[in-house]
Amino acid sequence: MLAGLLAESHVLSFERLPSRVAEHAATAGFSHVLIYLGDLRRDALRLLTGRGLDAHAGAPEGKAVLSVEGTVAGRAFQYGRVVPAADTGDGVPGWWLPLLDGTERLGVLHLASAEDGEDVRQDMLALASLVAMLVAGSRDTSDSYARLTRIRPMNIAAEMQWTLMPPRTYADSRVVIGAVMEPAYEVSGDAYDYATAADVVHLSIFDAMGHDTSAGLTAALAMGACRNHRRQGTGLGDLGDAIERVLIEQFGRSRFVTGVLADLDTSTGMLTWVNRGHHPPVVIRDGRWSTLLRCPPAHPLGTDLRLPSTLCREQLQPGDRLVLYTDGITEARVPGGEEFGLARFVDFLVRHHIDGLSVPETLRRLIQAHLHHSRLRDDATILLCEWLGPRVDATTDSAALAGVPDAMTADWPGVAGQENR
Repeated sequence: MLAGLLAESHVLSFERLPSRVAEHAATAGFSHVLIYLGDLRRDALRLLTGRGLDAHAGAPEGKAVLSVEGTVAGRAFQYGRVVPAADTGDGVPGWWLPLLDGTERLGVLHLASAEDGEDVRQDMLALASLVAMLVAGSRDTSDSYARLTRIRPMNIAAEMQWTLMPPRTYADSRVVIGAVMEPAYEVSGDAYDYATAADVVHLSIFDAMGHDTSAGLTAALAMGACRNHRRQGTGLGDLGDAIERVLIEQFGRSRFVTGVLADLDTSTGMLTWVNRGHHPPVVIRDGRWSTLLRCPPAHPLGTDLRLPSTLCREQLQPGDRLVLYTDGITEARVPGGEEFGLARFVDFLVRHHIDGLSVPETLRRLIQAHLHHSRLRDDATILLCEWLGPRVDATTDSAALAGVPDAMTADWPGVAGQENR
């Protein structure tokens, strides 16, 4: 099954995935194969049929779209676990498996098997992993994927930003990183970035002035300049000034960006950062308390005020969650007109940390709560990085924190599925 699908994958289009996956899965005894992919906001799962411009045409009534909240498929997506599905109608047990590209949640896979046993379960997980890789490998060149995962039109600035951003979820044996941007279809002046090099994880967040396409261009240029100079060896202390020179060369002094540029040494937990007129980062420790990381801010990038940049440092502890954010999240209005505020924002993160939710699921729920109960006045972006400690076991700790399914702890009947009955 896997060898055949992998061999065919080199010239396999996005639209042909459902039919080819189903045919190869049948050789291993799997039936009722369905691929669902999460929408842009990750609150709905849409069936990939492979037909029509959105690869969603012809989806049967009642199966076309599944909510992430309140469904069995959504549970598999939220928690990154294998979950028993409803009876397929012919007495063959069904399963929902999360589709993960690395640790980024793409959707869920449904399949059924008359056989059981450890080998069959491992085959299911392997198939789900390969399907996720095939989806991820084809989505960047597929307009069908973009149409499938969007439920409304997107403005030009958001189109640029989503194309430039790294994946919203990343994890390895040292860190788990999650990010969100709202309003997802109209975001303009916000941008986030992260990257790894040896033991260092770079994190940055930008907030450009304005709420239009020009703001998106400014944020994109700042992020591009940051990447370019960082990859040429520019140190953190000089990185902000290098970005500013690029902005001034392009826009004069008519556009500016605030931001935080940070490096985390994952071998020691030492965080080093520079604040360029932005809100200070927050650290959540032990899921019980938080602290603002104070650092004398330099001027916003592009204003050329010649204020000195200060390199600040903070020693993190294993399990600490570092939070970078833009003011759209704290300045959102709750019912009654009051601002959501930093205290409510941090309290939400702390409560869901205590609940044991993964980083990406915590951020997804935060945004859902915001959209249902608050009114955004500006772009709202969050970049959250959890330091796991120096080189934890990549197959257990980091996988669990990121929501990666494990064959030995998934909700197979008789293993960890008692709560499903």
